[in-house]
Amino acid sequence: MAGAPILTLDPDNPDPVVVEHAAALLRRGGLVAFPTETVYGLGANALDADAVVAIYTAKGRPAWNPVIAHVPDVVAARALTRHWPPAADRLATAFWPGPLTIVLPKAPQVPDVATAGLDAVAIRIPAHPVALALLRAAGVPIAAPSANRFTQVSPTTAQHVQASLGDRVGLILDGGPSSVGIESTVVDLSGPDAVILRPGMISASDLERALRGSGVSVRTATATVSHDAPAATAAAQRSPGMADRHYAPRADVWLFDTEQQPEIETALVERREGTGTVTALLRATTLSVPDGTIVRMPDDPASYARALYAALHAADAGGASLIVIERPPEDDRWAGLRDRLTRAAR
Repeated sequence: MAGAPILTLDPDNPDPVVVEHAAALLRRGGLVAFPTETVYGLGANALDADAVVAIYTAKGRPAWNPVIAHVPDVVAARALTRHWPPAADRLATAFWPGPLTIVLPKAPQVPDVATAGLDAVAIRIPAHPVALALLRAAGVPIAAPSANRFTQVSPTTAQHVQASLGDRVGLILDGGPSSVGIESTVVDLSGPDAVILRPGMISASDLERALRGSGVSVRTATATVSHDAPAATAAAQRSPGMADRHYAPRADVWLFDTEQQPEIETALVERREGTGTVTALLRATTLSVPDGTIVRMPDDPASYARALYAALHAADAGGASLIVIERPPEDDRWAGLRDRLTRAAR
């Protein structure tokens, strides 16, 4: 599979000629992969149902899995909704541009295919300068799930996109590695509470601080659906990233807690010879990995998130058949990382 052309941009000063070229492709109904601070997105005009369908086809993404509409400012965000509560203003002021997605009742012009048939749309203002320049030039909201085949590890570089999608995308904009490294926190504000549908690097505690005194409570209600299911529950449909197998490398993944280190050591010894190499992603423990690779992961969640998907891609590229990963701590700040790793290990 041939690769799509990659155009490199200075992330701090994107070339307006290149940006307009990509924007014109989007306005014509094409697909453009572009950097955001979370991961690279596979973009299409969010108001063009045929263009959004092309995203699903390119990714092999099931129709029950909604996409996020990216916009350049709050005015554009409000235009995609029928109701914009005060809590949305609070969260937008605190976290936009940034890695937060807000789910709200959708406006009539948002096609059902972008929302998995539900009457709610997921919206985000990304913080990456290339993404913002593209959104302003395009003049339309851009639907953009991660730019990879469904269930695979999300891309944090243009090269990851090209390796996963090849020529399924018309153009790839290279704005350097993603600085956050995992997907956005998704919060549903269509009801009385702020409901975390997908955890991310903006934590429940962060949201509670932003909403303090508003009368809006923060709670978590994540869902899981089989990745090969023909349909999903309404709960699973409200947010992307709810598949049981997701963010997954080609290699098998074993997760272990620190107290399980002796068991993992034994399992590695008992593992049959000739079954391929092992990569271990370790934060606080050590393992004996003969003829394998040990990757020492950072001890703070933000740095860990920036490194995680790149490490998984590197393990796959290096031919690992097994990736052994020390599970992150039970801590609100690590919730998004625990979610991604749990789904990757299914």
